[in-house]
Amino acid sequence: MKKELTRQMKFYIVKFLLRITAFSIVLYFYIFHKQTLWEYVNTPFWKVVTPIHVLWLCFMTIMILHIFPFDKLTMALLKSKKEKFVPVDNLDHYKLLKFVQDMNIKAWRVMLVWLLGNGVLGVLYLAGILEDVDLVMATVFFFICDYICILIFCPFQTFIMHNKCCVNCRIYDWGHFMMFTPMLFLRNFFSWSLFFTSCVVLIHWEIVYAKHPERFWEGTNKRLQCGNCKDKTCKLKLNRVKPDKID
Repeated sequence: MKKELTRQMKFYIVKFLLRITAFSIVLYFYIFHKQTLWEYVNTPFWKVVTPIHVLWLCFMTIMILHIFPFDKLTMALLKSKKEKFVPVDNLDHYKLLKFVQDMNIKAWRVMLVWLLGNGVLGVLYLAGILEDVDLVMATVFFFICDYICILIFCPFQTFIMHNKCCVNCRIYDWGHFMMFTPMLFLRNFFSWSLFFTSCVVLIHWEIVYAKHPERFWEGTNKRLQCGNCKDKTCKLKLNRVKPDKID
């Protein structure tokens, strides 16, 4: 049976194709014009605008929209907003507490795995084995992996978080922090502005989660239940959970 794609799903597919295009362009320079790519990364903004600076502007715009989201974005992000919260009847605070504890433990496992993996990249860079452009390529690779996780397959969902979908994901807005972790090791405005802005996005998400965890679980927020989902961005996922399963 043909799967009907929602507006949000179509929007995601278009953005995924744009990310593939950006990744392909950077990969081309990485393979055939590595020196030019290095110059792009290390050229100050106030001297000349390069394609990397345009990419930087796109990154920054996306992160700002995550801090101040508008209503056309996915419920996976909008669930943090007060006006999107629709409480279930007879809210069970004990079950909510258990959910929060479970998700926090799993989230810290994800963070540990991610920091250890990127720590390897950092050590290799500081040892002179990796160069600036290698870390930029890693970042652009993570940029495309972000949407692979959303649309096709997410290893964190499958092996650690065990959440039902992106709409119910505890760490949905960690994506930019994870994407720009390699940028911490590059000492210039381009890299650090991206990394530290991604930290602001992460901290903003965690503060809202800590203050209002009821907004993030389908057991307390009707908006996140499959029957009320308008995004349907899980249609193509290889690790899709059946709608009637409650974690």
